[in-house]
Amino acid sequence: MDIGEAISQRRSIRAFKPTPVPQKVLKEIVELALRAPSWANTQPWEFAIVGGKKLEEVREGFMARSSDIPNPDIPIPKEFPEPFNTRRRAVGARVFEIKGIGREDKEKRVAWTLAGLRLFEAPNAIYILTDRSFYFQGGSVNVWPIFDCGCVAENIMLLATKHGLGTIAQIAAVMYPDVLRKVLEIPDSKVIVLGIAVGYPDWDEPINQLHTDRVPLDEVAKWHGF
Repeated sequence: MDIGEAISQRRSIRAFKPTPVPQKVLKEIVELALRAPSWANTQPWEFAIVGGKKLEEVREGFMARSSDIPNPDIPIPKEFPEPFNTRRRAVGARVFEIKGIGREDKEKRVAWTLAGLRLFEAPNAIYILTDRSFYFQGGSVNVWPIFDCGCVAENIMLLATKHGLGTIAQIAAVMYPDVLRKVLEIPDSKVIVLGIAVGYPDWDEPINQLHTDRVPLDEVAKWHGF
């Protein structure tokens, strides 16, 4: 599979088979993903790669906290101005349509939110961390290590696609960082940036057929000097 195929085939997977991903495969993926670019080669990323009983402990901890207000290390956006809100709502509507969840069906909507907190039952997860002293500087936020972590996250997801695996990058996976710190022994000196659920896609689940649209290039790009 070449890079173009991996980019085209990658999608957010929301239903996984229970089969664990071999540690050897995860190591190969993350090791190669380290070739991601970063500001002045600072390589600000660290990883907690999880499976088995430890991941079940994380799920149980998140379920116990699910009625609490989330407090991720990187704050959730306070609002989504246009056109971002329309795009966000469109994918949500498609998910609910495929899942058969009606607008007024609060019970099923809550159940779907909990499914996200449980990483859609993925057998493995990769949490991306960065150093707090690099992220917070002089009373302000340095966004560049987060940008760099995004680069390594994309590498992980594309390499997983090459291996026949599915992924979904989730803010839901890091909503309760205190749970992750306790179960995975992550020190307060680390900012928990993102969680990536990893596993073998369950293609029998219709939700995995969702392949979201992209805004046409002409709407987001201007050409200069051509």
